[in-house]
Amino acid sequence: MVIFNDGVAETQTPKDKVVETDVLIVGSGPAGASAALFLSTLGVDNIMITKYRWTANTPRAHITNQRTMEIFRDVGIEEEVLAEATPHEMIGDTVFCTSIAGDEIGRILTWGNHPARHADYRLASPSLNCDIPQTYLEPILVKNATNRGTQTQFSTEYLSHTQDESGVDVRVLNRLTGHEYTIRAKYLIGADGARSKVAADIDLPLEGQMDIAGSMNITFKADMTKLVGHRPSVLYWVVQPGSNIGGIGAGLVRMVRPWDEWLIVWGFDINEGPPEVTEADALQIVRNLIGVPDFAAEITGISLWGNNEQYATKLQSGRVFCAGDAVHKHPPSNGLGSNTSIQDSYNLAWKLAAVLNGHADDSLLETYSEERAPVAKQIVTRANQSGREFGALFDALGLEEGQSAEEMNAAIAARKDATPEGAAIRARVKEAMDLKNYEFNAHGVELGQRYSSTCVVSDGNEPTQNPRDPELYYEACTDPGVRLPHAWVGNWLEKYSTHDLVPYTRFTLLTGTTGVQWEDAAHTVAGRLGVDVEPVVIGPDREITDLYFDWTRVRGTEEDGAILVRPDKHVAWRINTLPHDPVEQLMAALTSVLGLERSELVAGERSTRKTGVSI
Repeated sequence: MVIFNDGVAETQTPKDKVVETDVLIVGSGPAGASAALFLSTLGVDNIMITKYRWTANTPRAHITNQRTMEIFRDVGIEEEVLAEATPHEMIGDTVFCTSIAGDEIGRILTWGNHPARHADYRLASPSLNCDIPQTYLEPILVKNATNRGTQTQFSTEYLSHTQDESGVDVRVLNRLTGHEYTIRAKYLIGADGARSKVAADIDLPLEGQMDIAGSMNITFKADMTKLVGHRPSVLYWVVQPGSNIGGIGAGLVRMVRPWDEWLIVWGFDINEGPPEVTEADALQIVRNLIGVPDFAAEITGISLWGNNEQYATKLQSGRVFCAGDAVHKHPPSNGLGSNTSIQDSYNLAWKLAAVLNGHADDSLLETYSEERAPVAKQIVTRANQSGREFGALFDALGLEEGQSAEEMNAAIAARKDATPEGAAIRARVKEAMDLKNYEFNAHGVELGQRYSSTCVVSDGNEPTQNPRDPELYYEACTDPGVRLPHAWVGNWLEKYSTHDLVPYTRFTLLTGTTGVQWEDAAHTVAGRLGVDVEPVVIGPDREITDLYFDWTRVRGTEEDGAILVRPDKHVAWRINTLPHDPVEQLMAALTSVLGLERSELVAGERSTRKTGVSI
């Protein structure tokens, strides 16, 4: 605004107008963009900001496991993701070799591609895993979030925040104009990466260390169909002199797009500081790992990063929450990073919606840390342990620190010897390769998360025991706190997963034919609490029947029992048989899950609660 004072023009800046929203999300990576998508799917007003001008510019995260694909199925983007992804059957013939064109040390069928494991994956979920680089996934998440209502602001940097009893004032910077302004939000989500400023500002308690080893990414384009098309995989591990990923001892050639876009991961000594890597240096590394001295490749990028081993023991402070790499920082082993980040947001978003819509007490939000902090610790521990388990392969091959290139090559070659010593090496190599199943086929880690919090009501029974290794194998059950098991149900015209019966927009109560009284109980409780609780009866007299009797095998209750499923598809409560007072039993369970005191109920109704969003 220009005003005149004694004939002299002066510029006056009007007072900043505060922008308001329900939830502000900092960061547009997997955690932030998925949080925006989930909140917008639930009708929650939100703004997502990122200091960058667009989404990820390097492939980074890529393996997308079954749990995440189930979530994408739930919010209606699974087919869109699959259209951009490399499918399950093309990602699993993981090779260990001296170079891509050199000797093979061995292969592992990974990500459930071994016939003996494929059935486990097929039985466990309606969705199979796939490989979609972060550069392809993030735009899908951002687009769908924005289409559904998210206000997405690129080139907008988080500066600081203050919070009070009713909200959070967040100071942000428009990096194009240099203009600072305030966004007033009821809640703030910091999804701003491993060096999160939001997490630092709320002083989240952290265990472990950052930058324990150094790695570089080299992206390049080259057609390698003749070298790898007959053994399709996303990962090709190269053991040769000079290879060293952050102390692991092997170089990695990773498929980005079959079979002409690639990423190499190569280590450096972080104690010596970041190296200067020229395009010529990068091309030589590519040629070394491919094993073709004059290999033609177009180098498209070089970047450095640190391997971390750190997790937060609490993920929130007041009205501020952190998710994704901000609270679990680890190497890419097991492919857990973006998956866990998206699952963080899936846990948090429905709880924010429930509180914002008056359907739950604020205490429900405390369960985000209670449930997800143990997961953060588990996956950081698992990923780093998987990296260290490469040591067994190096030991089996007789590789030692300080060996010359000649000594290392001779040790690797000794596994071919037609001698008792050679046979012993081969046996040790097989054992070491078997150990890598904990990185590449850890199905239990991916699907077996069990929540314990006030958002889960115990049924008094001992947890179901897994008769097999709980990291490698998933055991389906309906114990309170676990993910609802998948089974195919439906009718003569249509087939559904049990997951399709329990959408993100509501609570669902599952029962059988003789549990019909639960229908009225669910509707009564829903009316009293103002919370959407939809009963689903599975039986031959209903629209949904147990097609293969698989649901009967895993439901964990009698036919007239009931299973209350949360919006995030975790079991909130179950009861084995129909009680004489199903309304009171369900009311007690749901009020406990939502953190509501029974004394808050007035004349049997919560008429003051906001309606519109299901949960």
